[in-house]
Amino acid sequence: TDGLAMKGTADKPFACTECDYRATTSTKLSIHTRRHTGEKPYKCDQCDYSAAHKHSLNIHLANHAGNKPFMCGQCGYSTNNRSRLAEHIRSHTGVKPYKCDYCDYSTAQKSHLTEHMRRHTGEKPYKCDQCDYSGASKSNLDQHMAKHAEDKRYMCGECGFRTTAKSSLKVHMRRHTGMKPYKCDQCDYSAAQKSNLDRHKAKHTGEKPYKCDRCDYSAAHKTALDRHKARHTGEKPYVCVECGFKTANRSYLTVHMRKHTGEKP
Repeated sequence: TDGLAMKGTADKPFACTECDYRATTSTKLSIHTRRHTGEKPYKCDQCDYSAAHKHSLNIHLANHAGNKPFMCGQCGYSTNNRSRLAEHIRSHTGVKPYKCDYCDYSTAQKSHLTEHMRRHTGEKPYKCDQCDYSGASKSNLDQHMAKHAEDKRYMCGECGFRTTAKSSLKVHMRRHTGMKPYKCDQCDYSAAQKSNLDRHKAKHTGEKPYKCDRCDYSAAHKTALDRHKARHTGEKPYVCVECGFKTANRSYLTVHMRKHTGEKP
């Protein structure tokens, strides 16, 4: 099965091909690989939400019911998630179980320790999609992005998107209007941007211009080559601030974060 591999260890013979996770059974590995594949077999019967794990669906269903059974006895705070309540209670007790290995810093939340550790490691998983800047925290990236926004005088009235060029705004507006002026001459595909049409045409021609410099792999798209190269380097720059999960693929991290946020795809 895609994403599964057998490795010769006695205790955890099932290894994930995307990350370092290992499992004692193929069932556990199959559940784990949903983080990478985005598979969500558990469907909500009240809306279009779906989840990779049953407990995530149960948390979501509690939102429909307005059910928040876990309540703080000191201030009345309530939540549908037991771990969130435990984290909240630490704000009253002052308990800080998460300790830094490099200094005397401690915190009540694991996500805060993960962010703090980057000061020591130099890790900067938050990448700017407009330049080569990277930041150790989302707040750092947000501050950086504000500088880009200052230079963007053209703004979309529908969603607030900003750009430095009027032509870029025109292309962006097609997302709202649904206009797709670029037509494929071999099928009925159409696209809002020429670059998307060019990528689509590669499916017809079989052209794969992006070559790996370490092996004979080639790809039709640069993003696919970047994902492939990460397998050679072992680099996993995208990090979950909630639990430390790492991946080489931005989209995998987006899918993974829905476990924590309950956000619908």
